[in-house]
Amino acid sequence: MAVHKPVALLSGLALIALSACSPQAQDDIAREAARRAVTPVVQDKFPGVPVEPAVNCVIDNANSTQIGALALDAVTGPTESTVEIVTQIISKPETVTCLATDGLAAILN
Repeated sequence: MAVHKPVALLSGLALIALSACSPQAQDDIAREAARRAVTPVVQDKFPGVPVEPAVNCVIDNANSTQIGALALDAVTGPTESTVEIVTQIISKPETVTCLATDGLAAILN
């Protein structure tokens, strides 16, 4: 798939800006960007699930490679790859436990 020049330019500028940040700041920025890609997937593929707790569970249980891929998807918009990554993360036992704990609490409150 060809990357459009504006998207490539924005991605390049984002990488330059991130390189000036501390590792913790880079991680925080990547996680926030990943949230923007995960949210519409959760809303679309998992209707009825409390969105914010579910997104938190996905982000908290994603590995650094998954966070990076999801953060890039926030620039271009969710793709089938985004859905695949989110589904992989949601299938992890740790994520299921998080969803059962945090998601259920959100429903009951």
